[in-house]
Amino acid sequence: MNFKEFILSFKAHTAPVPFTEKIRSGLAAGIGILLLGVALKYLPQPNYPLVMLGSIAASAVLLFAVPHSPMAQPRPLLGGHLVSSLAGWLCGQHLSDPILAAGCAVGLAVFLMHFVNCLHPPAAATALSLVLYSAQFQPMGWPWVACIVLANIGISLVLALFINNLIPGRHYPMRHTPQPALQPSIQSKHVQIAQADIEWALTQMDGIIDVSEEDLVDIYELAIKHARNRDGKINS
Repeated sequence: MNFKEFILSFKAHTAPVPFTEKIRSGLAAGIGILLLGVALKYLPQPNYPLVMLGSIAASAVLLFAVPHSPMAQPRPLLGGHLVSSLAGWLCGQHLSDPILAAGCAVGLAVFLMHFVNCLHPPAAATALSLVLYSAQFQPMGWPWVACIVLANIGISLVLALFINNLIPGRHYPMRHTPQPALQPSIQSKHVQIAQADIEWALTQMDGIIDVSEEDLVDIYELAIKHARNRDGKINS
């Protein structure tokens, strides 16, 4: 990468998002966190308080700003926070150096999320929080910490299901299914797709597509290249 490409890499690469959608996302996230706080306040708390996790605000960005993203779906939300909290708790309990424990907790959290196929970036902050604030969480014991995590992610999921499906153009959860192969009659018609076509197509989609038009062009070109190589091997 030369210097010019390095500088250009700082340019924003975002899909076109209508102003109304930005307002909806902000309102949805704000209302979601507000209702989560109210629910945590009034749930039964016999021993220790059900505190709101800071990482859940980062989850709110995915849940309410890009709800169609694979990382915003229920499995990554639930599984990501659960395995990350386990990583944070274990590292906080067995490593005395907080800096070492923080690095190990986040690294282990990322590995576990990948391993169980539930990558949810905000969940790494849950692992870090359990390490940095282990003095506050340790007296509660693991069962109550698990209750805190479950309450945060469970209520957030319910709110995401309710709020997102009230907003026109949104469907949550979003099931990502592979598209059927094109029919031979369609495949035989070669059509060159330009970046402008992809940009136009993005404007026709409901909600927010969590990928830029530049990424889509790259994906399209790589797919075409792969298809040509595959066809070449078959024909040979």
